[in-house]
Amino acid sequence: MQLTPREVQILQHTFLDYRPTEEFLQNPLVLERAEGLYYWDTDGKRYFDAIGGIFVAILGHGHPRVLGAMRRQMESMTFAAPLHGIADVTLDFIEKLGSICPGNLRYVKPFSGGSEAVESALKFTRQYFKQTGHPGKYKFISRYFSYHGGTFGGMSASGTGSRKSNFEPQMTGFLKVFPPSYYRDDFDSWDEANRFAARSIEDVIVAEDPETVAGVIVEPIGNTGGIITPTAEYFEMLREACTRHNVMLIFDEVITGFAKTGNMFAAQTYGVTPDILCVGKGISNGAMPLGAMVAREDLASAFRGGPTDERFFSHGHTFAGNPLASAVGIAVIDEIVENNLCAKAARLGRYLAGRLESLKKTGVVREIRGKGILLGIELVRNTRSMEPFPELGQMLKKTALRNGLILRIDPTWFAIAPPLVAEESDLDEMCGLIEKSLQDALSEVQA
Repeated sequence: MQLTPREVQILQHTFLDYRPTEEFLQNPLVLERAEGLYYWDTDGKRYFDAIGGIFVAILGHGHPRVLGAMRRQMESMTFAAPLHGIADVTLDFIEKLGSICPGNLRYVKPFSGGSEAVESALKFTRQYFKQTGHPGKYKFISRYFSYHGGTFGGMSASGTGSRKSNFEPQMTGFLKVFPPSYYRDDFDSWDEANRFAARSIEDVIVAEDPETVAGVIVEPIGNTGGIITPTAEYFEMLREACTRHNVMLIFDEVITGFAKTGNMFAAQTYGVTPDILCVGKGISNGAMPLGAMVAREDLASAFRGGPTDERFFSHGHTFAGNPLASAVGIAVIDEIVENNLCAKAARLGRYLAGRLESLKKTGVVREIRGKGILLGIELVRNTRSMEPFPELGQMLKKTALRNGLILRIDPTWFAIAPPLVAEESDLDEMCGLIEKSLQDALSEVQA
């Protein structure tokens, strides 16, 4: 699309996420409106949103139930000062979110997004151990290639070197291990690679001294690593190790939560319940900034004392539990539950995975992986050498936009997570755009 001189000038006065302005100006996208499965730019061109914004708009853009909830809440109250009280609708949201979480995850603290939820979980864990007789437990183990948010705690837990190295030195007490995908070519099976990766986490807990390790934080499906999809056994082994050594198991479900994997949470898809769940993105369908930390109900006792006791959770945010955002969160959960969208995600996911198999005829697709409608496609130069093909991913960023398609594209893989208002015919349209964009990118890099 063509930018006006005014738009170019304004872009020189801001920062874009994870990309230089000069690169953006070579292939710009300025959006004007969105509805259902589509965006439109300021030139009127339509784009199929194959990623729900960025794993956010699970109900599609402008969902009437969500907008209706916002309008009704606007008439009564849009802000409640968390230092003085709590909104009635926020209490309803806390109850609603707790009711759909696995196990006894019922202790809910709302925030404005996933980064705040992760930061809260890290602080909650450290304070919990200080107040329960284990003050030396402060370290967190996470994985390389992971991403846990843009705050300093979240970045310290993240394993994406290029995203955090500019801000080093980072916080102390954060240790990294490799995900199962790092070992996949070293073992005869994916199962064995997962077992080795899971054992390595317990090895680090023991080597560091369990009395110094507070938590293990993982994304059930790792986005920035290329939709890394471990086995159920991997998470079972993590659960057992954390229980054995009195270590908090924290699932960062900011991306995987809210029906994408065929269940409300990936914890249910894998059959493993963590001690703390971090959620965001899809919880509000992108209509309002919203996230939450959900902890085991019994953990809350460590933060309760008398009226003058300083055992409360020493953490808060101005917009935590915002009433307008809470109303939106309730509407999203009700829509998912009442229309059984978890089952729809599982059904559409099976259909979509089958449709994407046709991409393998290009000879540059190593693997299609994921759960439900959250899927990733790994690109290689050819399926004999399995050599990465970053030039293809870079070109795909251009050809996808040219063809009216929005994906999450990394140089060596791309991800999709279409909104759950889609039907099979919509997925056919999306897959056609994906195949054309990939073929166009191949033609250009091979020219």
